[in-house]
Amino acid sequence: MKKNNQKSFTASSAERDSGKSAPQKKKSSVPPNAMPADLFQAIVIENVMPTVAGGLYSLKWIAGIPCEVTADIFKDSHENLAARLLWRELSQETWSEAEMIFVNNDNWKAVLKPERHGNYVYQIEAWVDPMLTWLDHVEKKALDHQCLKSEVKEGLRLLDEIMPHLSAVEQTQLKTRYQQLETAEGVSEEVLRVMKDEGFLNLVRRVSLKRQMACSALYPLTVDRKRAEFGSWYELFPRSQGQTEGKSATFQDCIKRLPDIKKLGFNVLYLPPIHPIGTTNRKGPNNSLTAGQNSPGSPWAIGSPEGGHKAIHPDLGTMQDFEDFLAAAQDYGIEIALDFAVQCSPDHPYVKEHPDWFYKLPDGSIRYAENPPKKYQDIYPINLMCADREALWQELKSIVDFWIEKGVKIFRVDNPHTKPYRFWQWLIREVKKNHPETIFLAEAFTRPKVMKFLAKIGFTQSYTYFTWRHTKRDLQQYLEELTKTDMINYFRPNFFVNTPDILSDILQKGGRPAFQMRLVLAATLAPTYGIYSGFELCENKALHEGSEEYLDSEKYQYKVWDWNRPGNIKELVTQINRIRNENAALQQFGNLTFFATDTDHILAYAKWNADQSNLIFAAVNLDPYHIHEDYLHMPLWQFGIQDWQTFQVKDLLTGEKYYWKGPHQYVRLDPQITPAHIFLVRKK
Repeated sequence: MKKNNQKSFTASSAERDSGKSAPQKKKSSVPPNAMPADLFQAIVIENVMPTVAGGLYSLKWIAGIPCEVTADIFKDSHENLAARLLWRELSQETWSEAEMIFVNNDNWKAVLKPERHGNYVYQIEAWVDPMLTWLDHVEKKALDHQCLKSEVKEGLRLLDEIMPHLSAVEQTQLKTRYQQLETAEGVSEEVLRVMKDEGFLNLVRRVSLKRQMACSALYPLTVDRKRAEFGSWYELFPRSQGQTEGKSATFQDCIKRLPDIKKLGFNVLYLPPIHPIGTTNRKGPNNSLTAGQNSPGSPWAIGSPEGGHKAIHPDLGTMQDFEDFLAAAQDYGIEIALDFAVQCSPDHPYVKEHPDWFYKLPDGSIRYAENPPKKYQDIYPINLMCADREALWQELKSIVDFWIEKGVKIFRVDNPHTKPYRFWQWLIREVKKNHPETIFLAEAFTRPKVMKFLAKIGFTQSYTYFTWRHTKRDLQQYLEELTKTDMINYFRPNFFVNTPDILSDILQKGGRPAFQMRLVLAATLAPTYGIYSGFELCENKALHEGSEEYLDSEKYQYKVWDWNRPGNIKELVTQINRIRNENAALQQFGNLTFFATDTDHILAYAKWNADQSNLIFAAVNLDPYHIHEDYLHMPLWQFGIQDWQTFQVKDLLTGEKYYWKGPHQYVRLDPQITPAHIFLVRKK
């Protein structure tokens, strides 16, 4: 990968970046229904891929991962073209470049490889290469034994252009070939002998002469760190990590939980809001409107006289206690993700200091939050488009900046789809200018197009519909939408199997086998997945029939957990996370293909890394109640395995090895014993 100084080849790009307006042209005399002669560049560059909405939004990528860029490049006439791919970080002036290679049918490709996270742009430049054109045309004429006197004169003029760009030694070498062409007197055999000389070709290819230069648009590229693509999330309520009934735990108690979370294999620990909680309209157990004397309230009712979004709930400890917790988590290789909820309790300092930041009812009172038929009397939504929005936006950004300075680099954003899109686009852009390592997870369980749009405007990751996709048909269709459409260029899913708000029907009714099955699916289908604590204990008591709310939810009360209670699946969680960490195939998303099976109860698929040195075949029983057996119909040719070839598969869950030959293989899955196979494939 070569790096050139911008000045040497990007004058047109530099002018665009400078923001200077183009000179004003005189009014055209071309009739409105006619096509101006200069509407197109002589060279056409189109269908640049990958892009998002033609460059309207930023393509998302991961630092250190090669990105293949393709484009259709062509022009009128028979002249030969050359092209290159350019990219640079916005904070840098130096461009990197890669030569584009002709593939076929006017399609060209090159690979860019951003080495660090940040905001980038990339662009394609193409031009007529007169030397390549001359070599091509003259060779065809020489093979037809035509006289080449005129063509040689044209070639000598091109060599004169190349000469000043070569070293003294190279110039001497080229002068020798120059003289040979001069003395060839246009004889096709002599000219062809010089042209086909490897030394001559190496010299003339050292310098690319450019005619009719054309540039594509500048396309935005957001490059994130690896954690944006691959992570194992664990969600817990800090106040429920203690052992005393009816009393809040502290960050010191949370530190004691870290070894167990590390042992389970999680590398991101997400905390719901840790701020002071209001008392006005405080919710009681099971979201009741009456709070008992010892009811802690919902953590999302943020703010009290003790502080707001930049404060720690005093029951959890001090800011120093939180910083100690951050440091301890870092020692275990665990990142802390915080909840960022743009809302307040009626007792938040903002309510008194900035009442104009909230929605007012006709009687002058502030409107509480609701999502009919649900009501949230303990929460005031913030009016992000109020008259004082500039100060409000800066204040909200300062909250994110505050926690970043403390060491938090991941934020789970609560209900972003209920706030103005332009706010999120602005906030994420401004934060990532100075902190490109920051990750924003959009908690938006809403309409598909809205979820996609939030990803396009900047959110690093997104919650998904995986939580409700249970059948083979639904899972396969959804995963193919995520991996086989343009969503792969901007939408990074985070497959949470449960949340404090979502206890799915299959978990309520399917028992321990359902928890095991859903764990395997989430952790092997997506490189980023998460569980809400209690999942490893197979906690599945719903508030009532038909509800997805947990009974006695810790959203509204303290809880004491027995983290080793009988029936837990901690061993499987640990095993699955270890398998994920040891297999690069499970750390990427677009590398997914499904296998055909004869039953609707077994989902089978393959995952692999770039060079297929790590290849995983998986089969999961989707029925938590019954044993199912079936044949996997595998397109082995996709993985370089011949149908007659014997290859080994090792079940990473049981350690058992099998030798397979042929594309049709039998599996039997008992949900009580072996709900899934995760096979490591060895081709030789």
